[in-house]
Amino acid sequence: MKKIVKKILIVMLVSVLSMTILSACSSSGGENGVVYVYNWGEYIDPETIEMFEEETGIEVVYDEYETNEIMYPKVEAGAVSYDLVCPSDYMIQKMIDNDLLQEINWANIPNASNIGEQYYVQSEEFDPGNKYAVPYCWGTVGILYNKTMVDEPIDSWTVLWDEKYENNILMQDSVRDAFMVALKVNGHSMNSMDEAELQAAKELLIEQKPLVQAYVVDQVRDKMIGGEAAIGVIYSGEAIYTQRENPDLEYVIPKEGTNVWIDSWCILKDAQNVENAEKFIDFMCRPDIALMNFEYITYSTPNDAARELIEDDDIRNSTIAFPDLSQYENLETFSYLGEEGDELYNNLWKEIKSE
Repeated sequence: MKKIVKKILIVMLVSVLSMTILSACSSSGGENGVVYVYNWGEYIDPETIEMFEEETGIEVVYDEYETNEIMYPKVEAGAVSYDLVCPSDYMIQKMIDNDLLQEINWANIPNASNIGEQYYVQSEEFDPGNKYAVPYCWGTVGILYNKTMVDEPIDSWTVLWDEKYENNILMQDSVRDAFMVALKVNGHSMNSMDEAELQAAKELLIEQKPLVQAYVVDQVRDKMIGGEAAIGVIYSGEAIYTQRENPDLEYVIPKEGTNVWIDSWCILKDAQNVENAEKFIDFMCRPDIALMNFEYITYSTPNDAARELIEDDDIRNSTIAFPDLSQYENLETFSYLGEEGDELYNNLWKEIKSE
């Protein structure tokens, strides 16, 4: 126990020192040999960072966050001066609206040409003109089910309301993901701001509550691998990992449609090390590096050149990692709905959780 406490104190001290150093660098106008990166947890192969530092001589100061909502206020406050962040689609839109990002100088990121055209087209939904974001990872949200516990083919979100799977259903503990499912069941857009549609979705989620074993995020992966539930809502990248660990698991994109998401590299408006940030993004867009990151985190890469390097035919042609989106209808990307939208959804989610 003493060792654990000591370790926690050391981590806290390092964190404080890191914030102090970052703030000092911001006030000094930046450094020539450093880049400050803020990314999701376990969302990059650490070896690629080491390779970048060795090849360029640029030190990477790297911090992690768990959600877009944790990242945003820290960046907005400017208490820590980061150069690069990797937000999701709707959050990128919010950051653009609030003037927190600077436009990408594409001439300085030639390897961005390895990103497939379809991903730039999709990015237009939250980054009109492709001015601010370089796609890094993408995927879908779908249903993961255990074929030994489910005796029927699944192709619809409605199975999440089937009473025979009571206490065997895992839902995402996320307001937008949960409402996406309910809105899609009712045939509505997952970006709906129609109060009647949202009230109907709320009632549907309340109706479902007695059947749900747990509202989880990362735990859905472990629970499904361990056979602790029959059905779960999951991100496609996590589904790839779970199937490696448990071949009885199957992933499907429901016929009513779903969320297609993209996380992208963005340079902050007040970045002190723009040139180094551009070099970092360009390095991450290199096919061999993009492949390393794909193999490490299992979330789909939008880098077409990297996909061609995948030696395993089953992975390279996987309908989970690289689905043909033209086969599906009603696919959408989350939009930023403004403060009014955030408040509306959050209040409805609180009502559901309190029932």
